[in-house]
Amino acid sequence: MIQGPEPEATRRSAGITESSRASRGWWDRNADDYQIEHGDFLGDDRFVWGPEGLDEAEAGLLGPAAGLKGQAVLEIGAGAAQCSRWLAARGALPVALDLSRRQLQHARRIDQEPGRAPLPLVQADAGFLPFADASFDLACSAYGALPFVADTARVQREVRRVLRPGGRWVFSVTHPVRWAFPDEPGPEGLTAVSSYFDRTPYVEQDDRGLAVYVEHHRTLGDRVREIAAAGLRLVDLVEPEWPRWNEQEWGGWSPLRGRLLPGTAIFVCVAE
Repeated sequence: MIQGPEPEATRRSAGITESSRASRGWWDRNADDYQIEHGDFLGDDRFVWGPEGLDEAEAGLLGPAAGLKGQAVLEIGAGAAQCSRWLAARGALPVALDLSRRQLQHARRIDQEPGRAPLPLVQADAGFLPFADASFDLACSAYGALPFVADTARVQREVRRVLRPGGRWVFSVTHPVRWAFPDEPGPEGLTAVSSYFDRTPYVEQDDRGLAVYVEHHRTLGDRVREIAAAGLRLVDLVEPEWPRWNEQEWGGWSPLRGRLLPGTAIFVCVAE
């Protein structure tokens, strides 16, 4: 939900600094509405990989739940830290990182509920992780950071740097094929109108031409090459099917589109 005057949507270049500034501002302004609109679906302590509703408790993409105990975990783009809270409940030692101060304030709000222990929260850019080498056993990101970052190759290198050898890195993003279709949940979203190979960022800008929201497109091949170049090994690529129980619409995601087109891609990687 956008607050204030409707921005102009366009496709144009957007670099690292502009993308980071736009993302921080957008999420700070819209975190309240986001948590109100999607909080029930996300829960306070669930680990949901995307709008389809694939739950880590069922998917096990991070490995067996019993093996999470004592593991140092970095959640990137944590939002209100719902995934980190799920990890902590299974004995992991998570750190929740997000670019948005307001999103992390929502994490702290939830942590202040009776019976909850506060999570370690860090405000930082995913491309400049403020941690020592080999600090974590596991890293994860459920639609956090990567769709909004200009230099995702750098993020992959940073994740590899802070992971211990053999550590797992699992992240979900918008499925690249969705970029060829309008971001509409109804029948109008079923006809390809753009080239899958057009990497020009999607930008919403104000009347001064300044970006207020940016998303960056990578093809599947781009993602795989960035993963490999960072010293990570791709061990699985999950494209969740839309479940029959999920009748919600979320942006361009919907039961109609989800049963015909993949909306999410989840990459499961291991540090070499």
